[in-house]
Formats: sequence, C-alpha cells, structure tokens
Amino acid sequence: MEFKHTQLSNGLTVIAEANPAAATIAAGFFVRTGSRDETGDISGVTHFLEHMAFKGTDRRSVFDVNREFDEMGAHYNASTSEENTIFYASTLPEFQTRLLDLLCDILRPALRQEDFDVEKNIILDEIAMSEDQPKFQVYHKLMSAYFGAHPLGNPILGTQESIRALRREQMQEYFERRYSPLNVTVVGVGKLDWNAFVDKVERMCSHWRPSPAVRQTPRADPSRGEKIIADPKLARQQIGLMSPAPSCQDPRRYAAQLLATIVGDSTGSRLFYALVDPAIADEADMAYFPMDGEGAFVTFLSADADRAGEALRITRAELRKFLDGGFRDAELLAAKNKIASGATVKGELPMGRLAAVGFDWVYRHEYVPLAEQIDTLFAVTGDQVMDVARACDLTAPAVLALGPRETL
Repeated sequence: MEFKHTQLSNGLTVIAEANPAAATIAAGFFVRTGSRDETGDISGVTHFLEHMAFKGTDRRSVFDVNREFDEMGAHYNASTSEENTIFYASTLPEFQTRLLDLLCDILRPALRQEDFDVEKNIILDEIAMSEDQPKFQVYHKLMSAYFGAHPLGNPILGTQESIRALRREQMQEYFERRYSPLNVTVVGVGKLDWNAFVDKVERMCSHWRPSPAVRQTPRADPSRGEKIIADPKLARQQIGLMSPAPSCQDPRRYAAQLLATIVGDSTGSRLFYALVDPAIADEADMAYFPMDGEGAFVTFLSADADRAGEALRITRAELRKFLDGGFRDAELLAAKNKIASGATVKGELPMGRLAAVGFDWVYRHEYVPLAEQIDTLFAVTGDQVMDVARACDLTAPAVLALGPRETL
C-alpha cells in the first residue's frame, strides 16, 4: 500500500491508496455537503441534487451515463447523508481513465429544467415510500427530536412541501456554492496508475471555479425526552434510543466503537443475549454514529407491541448494568476481534477501503493504513471504554417509539 496526495491549483484534493496487488480500482468523489448544510427553504436539495448528477451533462445524456457505466462493468452508486454526498464506482484497472472521465463529468451535471421536473416526482415518491418504512421513520424522527433546531436534525430527503416548492434556480445556487473544488475530495483505491489518475482529474476538473463552502458547526443541545407516535396500521413496535457519543475528530472514537459492539452488536452482545436470544425482541442493536463535531449512540429495538415495554425496560437495565458493573476482558477482546475482522474483510477489496480512506481525509485530513487502525483499536483499554460510557451517560437517552401502542 502506498498513500498518494496532491492538490490542484483550484483547491481540489486528490488522494489515493495505491495497491499494485489488487485486481480492481475504486474511485469516488466525496462532497462535504449534506442535509445539515441546508436551510428550511431548500430542505432535501442535497439528496435531490445527487439524483440529478445521473440525469446527464453537457456531454452525456442520461442514457449515455448509465450505458457507459454498464459497458465498463462498473459497480456504481451514490449516497447522501446528513454530512456527505458520495459518488463512487469500482471496475477493472484498464478502465481507469474512462471511469474518471465519467465520474468527473457527472460532478458537473446539466441540471436541465425538464430533468428537474421529472426527477422531482421521483423524489416525492421516495419520500412517500420512506413513510412506509417504520425503521427509517424512527431514525429520522429520532434525529429530529434529539438534535432539535441543530442542523443535524434536518431530514435528508426533505419534506413533500419543501420538495414541491423547490426551484431549479435554488438547486443551481446550492450546487455552485457547495460543489466547490474546495469542498470535494477525489479518492482512488486499488490497482491504479497515480500519475495518469491525477492527470485525468486535472484535465477534467481544473476549470472548476473555487468558492467558499463553509459549514456551520454549532454545539448541539440534545434532548433527553421520550416521545411515542401511535400508528394503528403498524403491527410491531419500533423503538429508538439516542445518547451523546464522541465525534469523528475525537480520539475516543475507537473506544466508542468498542462500547457499541459490546453492548449492541447484532450477534453475541449484551442486548442480543438479553432480548433477541430469548425472543423478547426480533431486533436489538446499538450503533456508534461519529459525525462532524458531534456523535451519537443509537439503539434500535423491534418487538411485538405487547412486549415492547418489556424490551425497553430490559434495554435500560442492561445499559445501567454496563455503566455500573463494566464488562469482562473476554467481551472486550471479542469486540476487538469482530471490528478488526470486519474491517479486514472489507479492506480486501478496493471498494471496501474507499469509504474509510475517503472519510479519514474528509473528517481529519489524515491517512491511516488499515494495519495501524487495527493496532490502535487493540491498544484501547477497558478503562478508556468505561470513561466514554460515563461521559456519555447511556442511562439517560432520548427515546422515540413508533407503533400501534400509545404507551410503553
């Protein structure tokens, strides 16, 4: 593995983890923009804009974009979160130049009015479909309730009202402001030709005009309340719990990841043995979500409505037991092995390493080889994990429930 880094004259950052032993190449454009960078009048514009990137450019029609990805046999997609929009693809090394030509091109979409009008209906359908997915609704309603007026509480998809009211000119203005080369990182992983990689990106992107793309990062004042949303159409009760956690920039993030794995990994964790194994809940897990300047532990439960209250009480008891009594050395070692194994399996493919390499740079402007990350993980002590648990007080989370019951 060899790390490469350069910056174009317009501020666009290009990095790579070159691996001559790999059989494929993965490339991605990491745009540091998401729903937290929106205002109410353009809520959902980031996700909408992600869709528009695939609707064609001045050089390619929407048919051309999809046809060229297919002709290369590429595995490709894009995603939008509260903080980032990523466009990525993986293919054979001989398609490096062609893949970069296509990715660079779609990062400057035509944003035609007719495409905008058609895609708006698709976004509205996506919002409607999300309302039929209870787990999706719990997460986003919990984020909104927990973060309140903080930008991280903004919905990724927007609302039916905001998308209907959105104009193409507003999207264009947002694009010019947020898709600045100063706010984009181009990432390559795998069997790549670095000089040719940089040369192609420079020829395609050096004309992009830089503009400030400042992100507001106010401190959150999270809510710790409990909210129940009754929906008689649902058969099961879905419950989300959220507590503070270290941010992406916090060195305690390794300890936080271990904490979430011990308490709520999908197999062999405290919550698994307390709820899933005895069939009290069909799902019970905790995840660590590190974000820009903030972080959260998110626990999700799914249970029969008549047992939902019991599942929540057991979860609270397990969190209290963890905080008061700690854990065994064997639990910590198992958590380290799970995380290390998962990262290593993903890291065997360039596409699996792409996000890790990209986000390390986007959030911390650093490159950390996988082996070094694993060494750091194994160096975490039990005391450090408990320090995070005490600092974040898992026993007083925000709770949001969605299901047929009005009480738990």
